[in-house]
Amino acid sequence: MSMEVWPLDVWLRVAEILTFRAGHNAAVVLAGATLLGIAAGVVGTFTFLRGRALVSDALGHATLPGVVLAFLLGSALGLTTRNLPLLLAGAALTGSLAVWLVQQVSRHTRLAEDAVIAGVLGGFFGLGVVLLSLVQSLPTGGQAGLGTFILGQTAGMTRGEAWTMAVLAGGAALAALALYKEFRLVCFDPDFARGLGWPVALLDLGMLALAVVVTVAGLQTVGLVLVVAFLVIPPVAARFWSDRLDRMLWLAACFGGASGALGTALSGAVPDLPTGAVIVLVAGVFFLVSLLLAPGRGVLAALARQLGLRLRLTRVTLLAGAVRGRPLPPRGVVGHWLRLRGLLDASGRLTPHGRAVAEPLERNLRRWELALRLDPHAVPDGTRWGVDPAERVLPAGLLARLDAVGDSAEAAR
Repeated sequence: MSMEVWPLDVWLRVAEILTFRAGHNAAVVLAGATLLGIAAGVVGTFTFLRGRALVSDALGHATLPGVVLAFLLGSALGLTTRNLPLLLAGAALTGSLAVWLVQQVSRHTRLAEDAVIAGVLGGFFGLGVVLLSLVQSLPTGGQAGLGTFILGQTAGMTRGEAWTMAVLAGGAALAALALYKEFRLVCFDPDFARGLGWPVALLDLGMLALAVVVTVAGLQTVGLVLVVAFLVIPPVAARFWSDRLDRMLWLAACFGGASGALGTALSGAVPDLPTGAVIVLVAGVFFLVSLLLAPGRGVLAALARQLGLRLRLTRVTLLAGAVRGRPLPPRGVVGHWLRLRGLLDASGRLTPHGRAVAEPLERNLRRWELALRLDPHAVPDGTRWGVDPAERVLPAGLLARLDAVGDSAEAAR
């Protein structure tokens, strides 16, 4: 197939899957993956704001030994093929055990939480790899299909497995929304919540339990290695766009759902493309776009604000210097810019309009210069020095002192 035809065929197939025209089973898988993304965005928002992103990483890797042990148990009971509910139950058991171990060791020792997470993650994942190699040596190992739980694969997912994923994901999302008020307070002010008598520890466990459910639901689609990215990237991307929790929740749900849908469609359209990796890459694109283009916290918006601030400060400095007797260049970019605005005449002197504009700017700049020299600790962090009106930032007593010093210096000239 030529390179000119292949991309068009792929995107036509993607459009067919996304519009639910690729068959009933593909439609069920697509709906399940979309619900999984929505649940990951909602639950991941709370775990991200609570500072539990690394715990989610340990949780994802800790599900591998549970999956393998559950398969071994099924083989011992005479099950010749894998039983998804049994495998998911095993994953939930070892994942919950890992989270409990992280909490207990962090609480009762002096080890930092990240060190504890690294130890638990490595230990559980290493155990899972050893058990997985043992399964491959069994006569029924070839029928296990456990490798799909590492990177995810929707191609071999049955209709029942897709429905199981959708029910688990939808239930986790609804439970998180039902506990919205409680989770919000625990995320932003746990001490206040504890003072009101709320069971903060129990709410933390509930939040992590929902993360366990989403992780278990995403094993077949995203895989245990990348499921933590699915829980973290959509909330982080949403954080660039809003400071409000309700908007962040909806944005994270949209990013997660769109990543699940588009990633699943691409994986279904391109043979041998790992589903989990594609879903996470799509989520990564949303993150990159948010990082660059978000109006509040994006890189381009920050650069534009810095450039605008520098231009304003340059304008203030030049006009204040003109009031103090320093000549301005009548030609060149700066002079042309000031003359276009009617602030300079052809000889480089301030026009009456320019003086009316420049004198308040010079007074404000003088206040800032004196404040930084006489009482620098009174200047709050984040202040746009020389640009923000001093009377809106500095205390009234300090302003009166600055004006008195400035007037004395002016009279001495």
